[in-house]
Parts: sequence; C-alpha cells; structure tokens
Amino acid sequence: MCLIGSYSLMLVSLILFFNGFMFIFKEMVIFIEWEILSLNSSSIVMTILMDWMSLLFMSFVLFISSVVIYYSKGYMEGDYNINRFILLVLLFVLSMMFLIISPNLISILLGWDGLGLVSYVLVIYYQNVKSYNAGMLTALSNRIGDVALLMAIAWMMNYGSWNYIFYLECMKNSFEMEIICVMVILAGMTKSAQIPFSSWLPAAMAAPTPVSALVHSSTLVTAGVYLLIRFNVLMSGTGYGDFMLMIGVLTMFMAGLGANFEFDLKKIIALSTLSQLGLMMSILSMGFPILAYYHLLTHALFKALLFMCAGAVIHNMMNSQDIRFMGSLVNQMPLTISCMNIANLALCGTPFLAGFYSKDLILEMVSLSYLNVFIFILYFLSTGLTVCYSFRLVYYSMIGDFNLSSCHPMSDEQWSMLMGMLGLVFLAIFGGSMLSWMIFPTPIMICLPIYMKLLALVVSVLGAWMGYEMSCINLVWSSNSMVYYEYVVFFGSMWFMPILSTKFVNYLFLKMGVFYSKNLDQGWSELLGGQGMYNFLSYSSSKNEILQFNNLKIYLLSFIMWIFILIMFLFL
Repeated sequence: MCLIGSYSLMLVSLILFFNGFMFIFKEMVIFIEWEILSLNSSSIVMTILMDWMSLLFMSFVLFISSVVIYYSKGYMEGDYNINRFILLVLLFVLSMMFLIISPNLISILLGWDGLGLVSYVLVIYYQNVKSYNAGMLTALSNRIGDVALLMAIAWMMNYGSWNYIFYLECMKNSFEMEIICVMVILAGMTKSAQIPFSSWLPAAMAAPTPVSALVHSSTLVTAGVYLLIRFNVLMSGTGYGDFMLMIGVLTMFMAGLGANFEFDLKKIIALSTLSQLGLMMSILSMGFPILAYYHLLTHALFKALLFMCAGAVIHNMMNSQDIRFMGSLVNQMPLTISCMNIANLALCGTPFLAGFYSKDLILEMVSLSYLNVFIFILYFLSTGLTVCYSFRLVYYSMIGDFNLSSCHPMSDEQWSMLMGMLGLVFLAIFGGSMLSWMIFPTPIMICLPIYMKLLALVVSVLGAWMGYEMSCINLVWSSNSMVYYEYVVFFGSMWFMPILSTKFVNYLFLKMGVFYSKNLDQGWSELLGGQGMYNFLSYSSSKNEILQFNNLKIYLLSFIMWIFILIMFLFL
C-alpha cells in the first residue's frame, strides 16, 4: 500500500511540475467547467483553475506526500492500522488538491473542511488523553475559520455566483468586498495559526511524525496563506493589509521567542513553522503575493525534511522527544544528522540553500519598503531568533555528550526512512535557485547600501552566537530557576495563548454545564420528575402489599370501604 501510493503520487507530481514549467513560460491559464447536474434552469458546475501557481503547488504537495508515505513504511512499521493511516494521508492530500484548484468558494469549502476533519482524525491517531485534547483544540480552532468562510459564501450571493476569481476586480471599493475580505482574512488567520489562533499548531504535534511533516510543510497550515494569496487583490484594496502585517510580524516574533524556551524537539520545529507562516503573511500583506508564494514553496521543502529527520531521531531515541536527553547524535546517526543540518541551515537562510533565496529576498524588500521602525526591528529580530533556536537545537542534540542511557541498536535508520529523507535533501539545497529561475523571468535588482545588504547576514551570525551562548548550562540553570520563572513561563507558553484559548474560553461554560448537570439533570428535575415518581409509587406499592398479605380481614374491610366510598360518590 505504501509503495503503490508513493510511486503513483510521485509520477503525478512530476507530470504536474513539467506542466507548471510550461504554463509559466507560455503564460497559460486553463479554466475548466464541468457540469455535474442540470435541472430546469439550475445547474451544478464544478470549476477547476489550472495556472502555474496551482500546478506548481500541487506538484510540490504530491512530491512531499509521496516521500512522506515512503518514509512512513519504516516509521510506522509494526502498526496494525498502517493501511488506514496511508488512506487517511491520501484523503488529506485529496482535500488539499480540491482547495488548490478551486476558483470557487463552495469547492474551496469542500477541501477546507476536508482538511479540518482529516487533520482531527490524524491528530487523535495515537489514542490517548493528550491526543484527544490536541485534536479537539485543532478542530475547534479551525471551525472558526470554516464559519467565516461560510459567511463569505453567503455574502458572495450578492454577486450571483461563488466563482470569486471573476469578481475580484469589480469587488473593489464596495461594502460587500469589505465583509468578504474580513471573513476570508479570518479564515486564513485560523488555518495558518496567526495570533490569537496560534495555540493549536504546537498541540497538533500529537499526530505521528510523518503527518507533522506533511501538515507543517505543504498542506494544512499553508492553506490559509494560499487562500489569501488568491484574494490578495482584495487585501491591497483595503486597510486590512496593515493589520495583517502587524499580526504576521507579531506571530513571527512570538514563535521565535517561544522556540528558544522549548525543549520538545517536535514543538521547536512546529514553532519554527509558525514563525515562517508569520513571515509569509506579513510579506503578503505588504503587497508581494509572488514572494509569499515563493517562500511557501521553498519552506515546504526544507521543513518536510526537518520533520522527517526529527522523526528518525525520535524513532532511534526510544520515542524520547526531549532535546536535553540527546547529544552527540552525529556519532550515532551521521547521515540523518547531516540531512538535519542541511534543513536547519536552509531554515536559517544560509547563503545558497533553498531558504536563502526566498528569505533574503523578503528581507531586502522589507528594507526597501516604506515601513516604520517597530516592524523593521521585529522583522530582523525574528530572523536572528530563528538562527538562535536552530543553533540551540544543534548544541543540544548533535554535539556534546550523549545524555540517554540507551539508544536504539541501529546506528542509522531503516532504508525506507533514509530514502525518504535523501529524496528531499537535494531539493532543500537546489530547490530555491531552481524556483527562482522559474518564477522570476528576470533577476530582481534591489539596490541597497552595503550595511543594509549585509544586515540579514550579520543578524544571522549574531543569532547563531546567541543560540550557542544561551545553551550554556549556567544560563539555562538560572533561567529555569524560580528567579526568572514568570518570564520563562510567559515566553515559553506563547504569551499564555494555549491557556487563553482553552481554559479562558471554555472553563466558565464547562463549569456551568457541570453545575446544571448536577443540580438540574441529576438534581431537582430527577427528584421531582421520573425518579421521584418511581420512588413514591414503589413506596406506596410496598405499603399496599404489606396490608394485602397481612390479613384477610383487613383486605376485606378495605374492599368494603372502597365500595362504600364509590357508592357515596355516585349518589352525590
């Protein structure tokens, strides 16, 4: 099942990639309308939009899915339900395909809801309390976006059709456009986990690692960014761009800061995803949709690789995810750690790896744009924090002493897991430059002073140094002591967002539910209702039984009394 799914997805991915390549050079767009049902004057039509953007994105999603499914063959070995797992992953990918090729809000909702539902099933795949809680948080957070999309569909009725792609230009400067824009932005914010909906993203790490690799690279979290890229005409026509810029930059900063206080390997990588999503959202809101799309694709390559390497490490560390128990892994599993280093460096924006081409371009456009100092500082500070937590991860897991009592007997991974990772390594190195030559027909020339050109590099080097210094034992020991407890808890818990989005939102309602359940359902209504009547009749019946079985005289006397009373009533 794994191999069939993997090879078929790989084949479709290559076909779509070469078609996307052709569509870019010939500047083609194909719009397909398939009439499913026609009844009198009403017709149900499925519309499909094929342009270079949708084809390239589909190709990347399918390629990463094929590699992840091949990787799952080794990672999920021994799982009785592996076929069900593969089918769920394929269903997940199918939902994403629906979302990518749809120029219609109804078919987008089909893919959008499909992603939300299947992600819930995958998050609760390991059936324990932590997974159930994480799944519920994920599902309910995404429902907010689903409701916003449904409201946007209702407002689109004013235009006579749900094919938003036709109306984007004529929607400008209208009241309906304002409302639709707000709803679509809300939907994009929930799906891409922007502040204040960020808490579900690290919680979704309860899913198996192959799912995390797929979710965090190219499917669930990128759906919101992709939708807003399609609706970018609306965002630029309103004042919501500035709001989204602020939200994106704050998300980027908050996630980068939180990752420096985290010790769970998968959560660190999840927070790095959140940071990159903030980067995409902020550059999109500044009016550069192609740049946001470019970073979305390059990020997908190295993030999937990073998660797969993390999964291999966890697999070999007897399912331990705490980076403090790792160390000296470069000696235990050299090939995996080499791949992980490449992915980490690409994430940091190291020159000439995949992340560098998109990230450096974004930072130079930020330097060139008309922005205030606050946003500018946060941008470069967040970039430094990315390098900081990446090098902290290297310090804890790859170098130094081995800190766990036992390691998996294999020195390196199984062949299927290794092949899955090696399939992405080359794209994590060469993917950025290749996409740059494809997407931008002419090289982008950004003229800046030398100190501004070198600012991103200097910030990265400073971040790496800070990451190393922060990992030193004295600083870690003092930061985890009671002296700085409040600060560490605040920054390490994403500014109390998980607490606010769980306990703060539903605690009162759950408490009221328990109160009403105890006092009404199981209290007064039970006492005065069915249970009370049952007790009264039981008591009366038992007393009556005592009278009847006690003596024949009493029975006959009561019978005569009843007859007498009946006669009295008849005569009265």
